[in-house]
This record gives sequence, C-alpha cells and structure tokens, in this order.
Amino acid sequence: MKATLKLQALGQSLWLDNITRGMLGDGTLARYRDEYDVTGLTSNPSIFLKAIRDTAAYDIDIAKPADPHLTDEALFFSLAIKDLTQAAELFLPVHQKTGGIDGWVSLEVSSWLAEDAVGTVAAAKSLHASARCPNLFIKIPGTPIGVIAIEEAIFAGVPVNVTLLFSREQYVEAANAYWRGLARRRDAGLDLHVASVASLFVSRWDAAIAGEVPFGLRNRLGVAIAKQTYGAYRERMSHPMWRELAEAGASPQRLLWASTGVKSRELSPGYYIEALAAPDTVNTVPEATLLAFATGGQLISVMREDGGNADPVLADFAHAGIDVVALAARLQREGVEAFRQAWAELMQVIAGKRLPKGS
Repeated sequence: MKATLKLQALGQSLWLDNITRGMLGDGTLARYRDEYDVTGLTSNPSIFLKAIRDTAAYDIDIAKPADPHLTDEALFFSLAIKDLTQAAELFLPVHQKTGGIDGWVSLEVSSWLAEDAVGTVAAAKSLHASARCPNLFIKIPGTPIGVIAIEEAIFAGVPVNVTLLFSREQYVEAANAYWRGLARRRDAGLDLHVASVASLFVSRWDAAIAGEVPFGLRNRLGVAIAKQTYGAYRERMSHPMWRELAEAGASPQRLLWASTGVKSRELSPGYYIEALAAPDTVNTVPEATLLAFATGGQLISVMREDGGNADPVLADFAHAGIDVVALAARLQREGVEAFRQAWAELMQVIAGKRLPKGS
C-alpha cells in the first residue's frame, strides 16, 4: 500500500499547503488528489505572495480587473477566491462523501486585522458569503484577539481554520472558543454543522532553538509539542460538554499539523509526516514534502492517544533551559508579524502590477 494511502487508512487526511493558478490549470492539483491521496488544501499570505509575485499567471487579471474600482486588497481576495473555489470543486466529492469532515480549502483574513476582533469577524462573514463555497474555511489566527473572533465567527456559522497555534495551551483556548460558539448556536436553536480545524505549527519550534540545545535534543521539540497537544485533543473528545454538543449534531474540530516541511538538512524530507501519523488529524504539507513522502516515505508508527513520551522529552528541554511557554508566545507573535510582512508585500506587488487609471 502507498505511504499516502496508509495515512488515509489510519484516519489522517493529507492536505497540500500550497496553491498556484498554474497547478490548477495544468492538472497538477487533480493529479495530487488522484495519485497521492490529497484531500484538501491550505493557503496563507506567504503562499499567495509567491504565486502572484513570481509568476505571470495573475498579471492580466491584476492589470485589467473586471472592476477597476476595487481596492488592492479587494482585488486580491477576488483572485484568491477564484482560485480556491476552483480547488474546492476538485475536493467537493470527498467533502460530500465524508459528510463535510474532509475536502476543505482555506483562505486567510487580512493580516492587518490581527489586533481587530470586530474587523476579523466582519471580514470572515464577508469572505465566506462572497465565496458561496461549502468547503471553504476562513483562517483566523489563534491569538488572544483571534480567539474572540473565532467564537463569534463560529456562532455566525462561518467555518474556521484556526491558524498560528504553537502549544497545547494555545490549542485549548482555540478549541474552547469553538465549543462556546457551538453552544451559543445550540442555545439559539441554530444548526451545529459548522466545521473547524485547529492548526498547530510544528517545525518552527525546532528551527527556533537550532544550536541552543544538546545534539540529542535537536529536532525533537516540535514533535514533542505536537504529541502533548494530541493528548489534550483526544482527552477533550470524552469531555461531558463535547458529548452534549456532539449529541446535538456538532462535528469535532480536527487537529491539523502545519509547518511540517523540514528546515534542517539533518532530517529526511518526510520526517514530520512520519512522526505525526495520528488518527483523526490532518497534515498539511508543502509540495516538495508531499512528493518526497509519496515516493519514499514510510509509516513507521502511530501516535499514542496520550501523547506517548511527550512529557519526559519536554522535561529534558526544560532542563536544557528552554522556556516552552515563553517560546510559544514568541513564535505566535513572530508568525503574526511574518504574515503581516507578507501581506504588505503582497499588496505592494498587486499595486505595482495594476495599470494606471485611465490606461
């Protein structure tokens, strides 16, 4: 059995962490779906920046937009929604077959809204409504401000991909927001079929402390954090509040592994995929990682529901002087800032490719 199919049989969905107009037009994404068992897709400001800046695929639509009065940001979202709804159509059969659990694509709100909960909710509602796509997640950062917006978006019926989570504690806050939004819908007599995933970033942990820990601890922190978070995720499935929501029709907010491309030459390309094989989760991977795993990866072991050896490994990092709580907060701040910078450059690129008014 193929490595990618083994993951699927285990109960883990494999999504692509990339989108370009080229891969949509030349059949690459459809081939990944059919040959490598890819059942969804994620995007972010950095991914769209690269696609729009480094190719000519969007130039005509930017230079001569259908509506020349659109702002640069509105023009971007029109382009992104066009691409993502096309991708969503490719995954719609699996979305329907799984009852809305799988087959999703994701679009992130403007990174300039990171400190604006009200604006984030308004943007999430607007993007979701304008896309008119049943399998489109709106991505909202799982920051303290974002958590407020996540609850409100779920209550409003907007499917949410919570992004930029780095620790068990950050995950729990985001998961609680999902529960609160669902509970409010239940109390209001509304449908509880509002899907969500919670995206935990993994490899950035190891990159952040490269050179700061003994050799035996290198490239082990991200997986340990993931295991610890998976333990919390599985434990929540037996919580009385969740049982009440599930009985009322809610679906679990699946845990998603993000940032799973290797950042060290010491690691095999499929290192994080192989280490994060876990039932009832999603792994969204860069294109190069997907290809490497599909052709030479192995499913070595399955993550234990309690997280396995996460706690002793994290204790070793504490002894080595790594403050995991402080580092999680720092990584989240840096993640927000990196997306802000990518967003600012994306807007500059779009502005630069537009024709002067009157041309």
